[in-house]
Amino acid sequence: MSDEHEDTDSRKKTLGTKTLGEVADEVQAAKDAWKAKAEAHIAEAAERDREALQAIVKGEPKLEVIEGGVKPDEGMARAFRWRDPATIPPRRWIYGHHLIRRFMSATIAPPGVGKSSLAIAEALAMVSGKDLLGTSPRRRYRAWYWNGEDPLEEIERRVMATAVYYGLDPEDLDGLFLGSGREAEIVIATQSLREGVTVAKPVVDKVRATILANAIDVVIIDPFLTCHRVQENDNGAIDRVAKTWAHIAEERNVAVELVHHSRKTYGAEVSVEDSRGASALLGAARSARVLNVMTKEEAERAEVKHRRLHVRIDDGKANLAPPPDGATWFRLDGQDLGNADDEEPSDNVGVAVSWTWPDAFSDITTHDLSAAQRAVGEEVQWRESPQSKEWVGIPIAEALELDLDLERDRQKVRTILRRWIENGMFKVVEGRDRKGNIRKYVIVGEWA
Repeated sequence: MSDEHEDTDSRKKTLGTKTLGEVADEVQAAKDAWKAKAEAHIAEAAERDREALQAIVKGEPKLEVIEGGVKPDEGMARAFRWRDPATIPPRRWIYGHHLIRRFMSATIAPPGVGKSSLAIAEALAMVSGKDLLGTSPRRRYRAWYWNGEDPLEEIERRVMATAVYYGLDPEDLDGLFLGSGREAEIVIATQSLREGVTVAKPVVDKVRATILANAIDVVIIDPFLTCHRVQENDNGAIDRVAKTWAHIAEERNVAVELVHHSRKTYGAEVSVEDSRGASALLGAARSARVLNVMTKEEAERAEVKHRRLHVRIDDGKANLAPPPDGATWFRLDGQDLGNADDEEPSDNVGVAVSWTWPDAFSDITTHDLSAAQRAVGEEVQWRESPQSKEWVGIPIAEALELDLDLERDRQKVRTILRRWIENGMFKVVEGRDRKGNIRKYVIVGEWA
């Protein structure tokens, strides 16, 4: 049999009701159709991309329906339009540079340092419009302070103690709203093994409605851990909770403050990185600050007896904070409520009060400056470095009758010298030491 007859016979072999040849032809036809369709799709996409690019160049981007009926979200990528900077609204700060509308802020502190007392004092400053702690509110605001741990009566004790201490009137507190977790919980998210993290939309809606109904400007949640039921160390879970508060701040145009505990640092100073649980809270915060009790060294320098009643407020990382004499401080002072009865004495409640680091120049006169300048002189002999045995602080301390063996006096000399150098009373120059090395020295600048 010839090859031609063999090929014909093979194509007549059947596969069901079709011959192998017919099946092969259908497969090839399907391949050709698929290729043609793919080429047409690619050409169509290229043309669509070309038109879109031209529209963008012209400044007229269009949201076209793409395959599958899905439209791009204009909010995801808005075409930039140059605008006059003067037409951009300024940031709406409410209290200092910590609380701002449409953002969430956080305060981190160990237990028992007075963070609730500080939050209440700041709330009263905002609603009264008065400078209670060294910060002047831009106007009077409406504040909602919610404490998830204490009963309402205890919260009222703290509020009234603060109001009495600062001499506020009932009218000054118009615009203050209080809430207790013992009466009405605010749990905006929960977590379970089966469902994961669930945002409690009914609770969130009630928070939004409460803000709207009372025209609230500032919401303070104290402490943060009482407003959720998720794992503290779960970054994803904490991120959901924190961003839910941030969304509330955005949607209701309010400032939200979350008061949060720090983890145990076993005596070391606390930084914002020491906030308890996951770090996602800090990532969602516009501003984060930390509270630290005055150290023993600081108490000695400031001649403070009860250091644990004095608290430093650090913005951001503690190692980036200003020196103690330039930091922001408050102290806890007691206020008697005069509410004694036949069974109990009256309550004495802690109130946050602004405290200023003692001024090193409070007892320094022009005569003291002249004496210090005469002791130093204009010759290059006294070193700038406090580690040197020829430190310029030695003759200055003698002139001011200060004892450099005492840390507070040594720090006072350093502070005074720094100020005198800044205002030109002394100046830093370079000179060679006995070994010929270039060193920095201090001599008299402008004589007093």
